[in-house]
Amino acid sequence: MPRRNTTHSDELFCKATSCLYFCSPGPVRQNRSQANLAQLVEHFIRNERVVGSSPIVGSSSPLKGEIFFMKLSYLAETLIGSEIVKLGGDIREKIRQGEKIYNFTVGDFDPAIFPIPKELEDGIIDAYRRHFTNYPAAEGNLDLRESIAGFLKEREGLVYTPEEILVASGGRPLIYSLFRTLIDKGDKVIYAVPSWNNNHYTHLNGGEHVVIEAAAENNFMPTAEAIRPHSKGATLICLCSPQNPTGTTISRKDLADICEMVLAENARRGPEEKKLYLLYDQMYWQLTYGDIQHYDPVSLYPAMREYTIFVDAISKAFAATGVRVGWSFGPAAIINKMKAILTHVGAWAPMAEQKATAGYLLQKENIDQYLHHFRAAVSERLQKIHEGFVQLKKEGFRVDVLAPEAAIYLTIKIDLTGKRTKEGKLLAEQAEVTSYLLNEAKLAVVPFSAFGASKNSPWYRLSVGTCRIQDIEEMIKKLREAMEKLNG
Repeated sequence: MPRRNTTHSDELFCKATSCLYFCSPGPVRQNRSQANLAQLVEHFIRNERVVGSSPIVGSSSPLKGEIFFMKLSYLAETLIGSEIVKLGGDIREKIRQGEKIYNFTVGDFDPAIFPIPKELEDGIIDAYRRHFTNYPAAEGNLDLRESIAGFLKEREGLVYTPEEILVASGGRPLIYSLFRTLIDKGDKVIYAVPSWNNNHYTHLNGGEHVVIEAAAENNFMPTAEAIRPHSKGATLICLCSPQNPTGTTISRKDLADICEMVLAENARRGPEEKKLYLLYDQMYWQLTYGDIQHYDPVSLYPAMREYTIFVDAISKAFAATGVRVGWSFGPAAIINKMKAILTHVGAWAPMAEQKATAGYLLQKENIDQYLHHFRAAVSERLQKIHEGFVQLKKEGFRVDVLAPEAAIYLTIKIDLTGKRTKEGKLLAEQAEVTSYLLNEAKLAVVPFSAFGASKNSPWYRLSVGTCRIQDIEEMIKKLREAMEKLNG
């Protein structure tokens, strides 16, 4: 990598160099002024020797104090980091400084409140003691895939063979491998917003984003009517029910209409054309409340079996997000290609955890007992917060809330844009509202903009996976007090 000590022929230098590197013992090198440095960097960027101008600065580099701009891949330069992770950093800093934050951001569980099933925990420990520490089978151990097949038949009435099931370390690698299996650059991917990570997976695979703006009137779930104009030439429709981030479910009618549309579109396509497939993420399907029922495409329309790929796991239903055992099931030809991709990624579920899960999924009574208590505890939290927001709305505050249906999420609306703080600061954008909630009410929730919705959407995801019952009343009180301080 060439070093530069002078300013001679900067323009020519930049044209011939793909990486700018220099080492400075102080703020400004002795023979290079700050203005001159800025000019060099300007030349460098203008000549397109760097994409995105990514700076790397710091003592972790080979020479302390160095700064260099390097050309990275288009994907790396354009990939958006997790908005939830960024928000989490702000929250952790406030907690580190001693502030009490009502943190409802993470789609995870506090194990002190929601531990994994004891039988599963004991099975994991026993598997390690029995030295199940080697590589598992690439497609998942046979005993686990057999247990999953039995579990699906018993719980959902879905009949899939072990050869149609693929195991991995949670849902993410399965979704990624499905995208890699189906999506070529420029292929249309249809998904609704708000939704979890569909925008990122589409970008990772160079797909064409076809975004459906879902509305509160339909519980933020997409409809066939909204999808149909975009279905011609599309490769994949992404559905999640129960849905992250909304905690709502797709109705039987809406799902049936989408299935009919997919079947009709595929009947229209010729034998040489790529078919239209449906990704059905049902990670939370065992966590429904009241009279809410979970529906799936294949049970409604058996012909959808050829075009539907399911994603599921123990992560949410058994509060086992860190255990990392997930599975996908669908047409064997697609599952086999997903397996081939994952063999190069290496995202296998650990051997011991697979052994333990294989045994646990056979324990019907223990599963029923665990889910009964787990659902009741989650539902209680969702209902109490829902009641709190209903009361705030009755009091005239600009808030709203959807009735909780499933998962660990509550959809809330906090519409404070246009109001002013007691210091006179205008909350002009929703991001400023989010900051005000965190700083004044000590309430941390995730804006729907983090899930692909408009940046000025007043809707938020509230997650109860780490919520203590005794904190709910105080959280509602703090929120009320914070909103009372606003003018306008």
